[in-house]
Amino acid sequence: MTSPAIIPILLLLCSNVFMTFAWYGHLKFGSKPVMIVILASWGIAFLEYCFAVPANRIGHQVYSAAELKVIQEVITLTVFMVFSVTYLGERITMNHVVGFGLICAGAFFIFKGPFN
Repeated sequence: MTSPAIIPILLLLCSNVFMTFAWYGHLKFGSKPVMIVILASWGIAFLEYCFAVPANRIGHQVYSAAELKVIQEVITLTVFMVFSVTYLGERITMNHVVGFGLICAGAFFIFKGPFN
């Protein structure tokens, strides 16, 4: 059985994959009408909510709301980095790596910082 601390992370991972496609997947289809893209994105976003809402409900039994948000942001950036390289064919620069590192440092302060 999966730990109650891990289940929300897995659900947030799934939700972020769907949301990344909803928000950025259409960039490869620039010739499609914007209304079609919006409707398709709404459909994909519905699937994202099917994972995100239970992730936050289950996760709030183990994590604070701030901790859940930080987990979600770190997952979002990780998923986006993989997506942008593999799906969009973009490259990750040193600025991206440094910025992501600073966000991870912020996550450290939310969970284990010296001011708790």
